[in-house]
This record gives sequence, structure tokens and C-alpha cells, in this order.
Amino acid sequence: MKKWIATLACFCLLSVSAQAQKYVPTPENLQNRKEFAESRLGIFIHWGLYSTFAQGEWYMNNASVDAREYAKAMNGFYPHRFDARQWVSAFKAAGAKYICFTTRHHEGFSMWDTRWSDYNIMNTPYGKDIVRQLAEECHRQGIKLHLYYSHIDWTREDYPAGRTGRGTKRLDRADWPAYYRFMNNQLTELLTNYGEIGAIWFDGWWDHDVDSVPFNWELEEQYKLIHDLQPGCLVGNNHHQTPFEGEDIQIFERDVPGENKAGLSGQDISALPLETCQTMNHSWGYRVTDQEYKSTRELIQLLVRTSGKGANLLLNVGPQPDGTLPEAALTRLAEMGQWLDRYGESIYATVAGGYRDGDRIITTRNGNTLYVHLLDASIDRVSMPLTQKVKRVEVLGEGTRIDYKYKKGVLDFAVDIPDDCIDYVVKVTLK
Repeated sequence: MKKWIATLACFCLLSVSAQAQKYVPTPENLQNRKEFAESRLGIFIHWGLYSTFAQGEWYMNNASVDAREYAKAMNGFYPHRFDARQWVSAFKAAGAKYICFTTRHHEGFSMWDTRWSDYNIMNTPYGKDIVRQLAEECHRQGIKLHLYYSHIDWTREDYPAGRTGRGTKRLDRADWPAYYRFMNNQLTELLTNYGEIGAIWFDGWWDHDVDSVPFNWELEEQYKLIHDLQPGCLVGNNHHQTPFEGEDIQIFERDVPGENKAGLSGQDISALPLETCQTMNHSWGYRVTDQEYKSTRELIQLLVRTSGKGANLLLNVGPQPDGTLPEAALTRLAEMGQWLDRYGESIYATVAGGYRDGDRIITTRNGNTLYVHLLDASIDRVSMPLTQKVKRVEVLGEGTRIDYKYKKGVLDFAVDIPDDCIDYVVKVTLK
């Protein structure tokens, strides 16, 4: 009995030792995390073969379209009006610091010149590498490029289908080792042939999260491959869980961290850099019937709310099949850029300010400067706890001084907010 206990103890020690071999990010990775956390606004691009159907990126699954029939759309995919320079220029003018592009969504179609699948952009009438054009333009204009990559594939029969894609292909030919090699070969291409990549953004872990038998995605080895190829490249996974070992950012889908209005973000908030991804309308991919775009006011206030939680906003645009961006999206991006030109110092490179009153009052902070964002025009007085003494209070963008009182750890001041104001920003300089 004692010998068995000793053996078990030895096994436990070995197990603890094995678990203690934690992922250690490189200095380049830590620097990129810092730059990412200061960026605050990124643009998400959901674009693939699905745009030709104009029914959103889940059309193949939702309509149970046979993958072979669906693939025939490749012969008509001709985004002749795609202009990488116009895209990047518009996103940069909007104040975005990075772009996350869907290289391969769940439909399985690759938007670059990959040698590992014939189901790619080079075999369309268009015949040009979209990822390369976008990468070259991002590098030229000095904006980071992140690459979305799907763990799911509704077309390839070697992908062992989980709860999606069950009506699109044969399910009796699953071969996980083959599919895993395929994914890693594609990731190697993306991280070898397109210059510096800011992050790999994974999606699909949840496809197997309800199975009674645990599914091993072999993420540890995949994350190591990415970090070996580009040590500075960040890894994120939209799995709706607390971050896994080897991840560098934490993603929240359709929710500000700490909220769970969409039902996808009940996980704890980690110490990693944070990102909220959200749509401009209701769809990620282009849907011809979805013209219900959020107003510029809503989008700016969403950016403020995410910044107030110390998180980035990854705001989605779904390009049209011809390669152009919807006019409604471009209008809102331009207006966001104009607002950020004036108030950007209260957003970029800030951290959570430490005080908020629901969605009415949000605070961000950069060093000894506190920014109080008043999102409700009915507010006429602010009284908030503050541990540091105050040197000056003024209206950001105007420089107009505000009279204030600071007593017993409470800052108090009155405001007169115009009815049409999106965000009345008060700059508080601390001693």
C-alpha cells in the first residue's frame, strides 16, 4: 500500500512538473501586446465566397447547402472592384490601428494563394491573392494586419464535424490528423509568405464544446508553431472561455467585457489584453437584406464603453461581392474618424478609469490624466470618488475650464451638455 502511495505521489509530482512548463512570451510578443492594448480600434473584415450569395457567412450551414454545389459559386467570384489601398486608407482615416481579415471562414474557401487546397481565390475568374494585396498595403501604410482562421470546415470531409456543417458534406470520412496537418500547413504559409502578422484570430473551438466526449484540438502544438514562426505574433481564440495556455489576447464576442448581453461572454476577465468584436449591422458577412446599421452615435459610444473596460473594439465590415465596402459602413467609419481626430487622446493608450455609472458615465485614464465620458445629455452634475487630488478640470476639445470642488475624496462639478452631443468628455488633470 505504501509503495502504491509513493508511486502515486511520484506520478503527481511528474504531472505537476509537466503542467509547470508554462508558455513564456518573448520580448517581441510582450511589446506587441502593449501596442495592441493601446490601439483601441480595429476593423474586422468578413469576406469570402459567401458574399456572392449575399446571405451572410453562415449561409452554407443554415441552408444545409451541399458543399459541392456551393463551390460552383467559385466560378463566378470576381471582385474586380477590390482596391486594397482604398480599404486600408478608409480604415486608417477612421482611426483604426489594425485590420483583422478572414483568410478562411467555416465555408473552407481560402482567400490567398495556398498550395494546400485548390478551393482558393486563385482558381476564380479574379485569380489574384487577396491576402497578399492587403498585407502589402497594410505594411505600406503602417497598419497592423491580423488574420482570422477558422478551425471549422463545412466543406472538407476530413474535418470531424461537430454541431455545425452536418448537412453540407459526408460525415463518415473524418480524419483529424490529416485535417490538423492541413491547417498547420496553411498557417505556416500565412506566417511565412506575407511579412509580419500582428495576430492569428482563431474561431470554431465551440463547435465541439457540447459533445459528451472531449475533443482535443491540439491547440498547444498549434500555438507553439505560430510563436516559433513569428515570436511576436499574438494568438487569440474566440472560444468564449477564459484564455487557454499559449494565448496572448482575450476575445469577447458581441459583448463589452464584464457584460453578457449576447449570451456569449460569461467568462472571467483575464489580465491579458482584451478585445470586443461587434458588427455594424446584424451580420458579419454581407447580407443584402440587412441594412439596419448602428448609428455613428451608437458606435462611438460602444468604443467608449469598451475603452472604459480597458478593451479594444474590433468593428466588423462585410464587403460586397464586387470587392467594395458598403456605403453605410464607409459613412460611419469616416464620422468615427472625425470624432477620434478630436477626442482620440481619451481613447488611445488609455486604461480603464476605475469609475463608471452604468452606460451613462465612463472613465478612461492615461497616467495622471482622467477622462470622464458623459454619454447622457441629461447629466448636469457629476460627483464621483477620486483618491488623487485634482489640478485642473476642463472640457476636452475646447480647453474651457470647469469650476470644481474636491473634498474628502470626492470630485464634484457641473456640466451643460448639448442635446446632440455624442460624448461630452471632461479632462481631469491630477496632481
